[in-house]
Formats: sequence, C-alpha cells, structure tokens
Amino acid sequence: MTPTTTDAPPEPLRFSFLTLFPELLLPFAQEAILGKAAARNLIDVQLVNLRDFAQNKHLKVDDTPYGGGAGMVIRVDVAERALASLPPADEVILFSPAGPPFTQAMAEELAGKRHLAFLCGRYEGFDARAETLVTRELSIGDFVMMGGEAAAACVLEAVARLRPGVLGDPQSHQMDSFSSGLLDYPEYTRPPEWRGHAVPEVLRGGNHAAVAAWRREQALARTLARRPDLLARTSLTPQDSAALLALGAGDEQLAAWGAPPPPAPKRRRSRSKR
Repeated sequence: MTPTTTDAPPEPLRFSFLTLFPELLLPFAQEAILGKAAARNLIDVQLVNLRDFAQNKHLKVDDTPYGGGAGMVIRVDVAERALASLPPADEVILFSPAGPPFTQAMAEELAGKRHLAFLCGRYEGFDARAETLVTRELSIGDFVMMGGEAAAACVLEAVARLRPGVLGDPQSHQMDSFSSGLLDYPEYTRPPEWRGHAVPEVLRGGNHAAVAAWRREQALARTLARRPDLLARTSLTPQDSAALLALGAGDEQLAAWGAPPPPAPKRRRSRSKR
C-alpha cells in the first residue's frame, strides 16, 4: 500500500524589526488580519529592542555626532550586535530618505522571501557605517518623520497581505490599486441609493462581462484623471487604448505611454444588388 503524502505547510515569513520603540509596532503585529495571520503561523513578527544591545548601565544606544551638529546618532556597533542576534535574513533593510520609493512591485518581491530584517532609525538616524550592514534602503516618500516605525508598519501590511492565506480571498489583492498597474475601480454596497447618489445600474444587473468591462473602464478613467503617470507603467491593450481615447486622452499621450493602437473599426459589409 502506497503511503499518502501531505504537503507541508509553508514556513511563515519572518519580519524582524530593530527599533527603540517596539511598542509602537506591537498593535500592527497583534491585531486585525495580521494578528490572525500570526496566530495561524503564516507570518512571524519579531520586535527587537535596540537597547537590549547597548552594553552599558544606562542602556544608551546613541551619541553626539562627530563634527558637531544637532541631534543624536544611533551607534553602528549597537545595530551590528542586534542583527547578529537574529537568524540569517534574506534582506536587511534600512529606512532612509536615500532609498528608492517603496512600491507594490517591491512588496511582491519581498513577499517571496523567508526572513526580512528592518532597521528603524530615530533621532538623526544610524551612524553612516550601518549602511554596510544592510542589503537595501527604502523610503516611503519624500517627507520627514520622527522614526522608522510608521514606515515599518506600512511595509509590514503591504508585504504580509500578499502571503498565501493571509487574506480571505486569495485573488482580492490582484485587483487592488497598483497591483494591476491602474488605480482601483470604485466600489459600492448597500444602500442602493444615498442622498441622490445611486449605485450604477450595471453593477446590479448580474451581467458579469458587463461588470468587468465597466470596472476596467472606470479604473482607466480614474487613473487618467488622477495618476496619468501610472499609465506609462501599465500593460495596456488595444481596447484600453480605445477607452482612453474616448475618455479624452490624445494620440501623443498613448504613444508616450507605449499603448498599442486601438482596434480598427469594423467595416460594414455592403449588400450586393441583384
């Protein structure tokens, strides 16, 4: 008798956050969907307090900058000891304004890893030599925050939700904004009419093909109106090109976006006279 085999469950994706304020990230790791994912061993979030590696009586992890200036700098030897306490990581990521902007494509790439470690800075950031300890730097935008914990929470949610089993509907994230390259189409639920605004009739008619076509057109319309820059990074179809032209886009814009020509209009067959 041939023994039956069962597929072993996938290993959880481990997130290790090295921070001076682990309590700021704790709610994101324990509540809502991520908390349920952790309970089901789909993700593993480890919060590492940098002060545990200070090696001094006052748990001091920072010092004044060489050359003078305002603020304090987190010591590189503290960061090194904290990272050495972890299992080997596929990526060690430093939140930094010098890093490239975090994108959905990066989230999808990171979701395929096994262990991600993040250095969350405070004050004037880490000693510049900490850059030798990391595999990449990331930024979540051109603005200044007081620390890397909020950025870490953004990346945690964006990456963890892509792991199999974390979301209830395994296809739901595929239709989100940026996953398809476009902004998401508008969503509606009850009541069917509110303050003179009715749910579009096509969504209530039960014609799935018509709904899909409407949603694609709405996604194109929203992207054209609000984030036309995204269209240059989207795989557009000839039908998309026709829809964009109907929405007011010009031929020059289609060419700049690398869009294919719209379908040629169908010719009517002329009836032969007898």
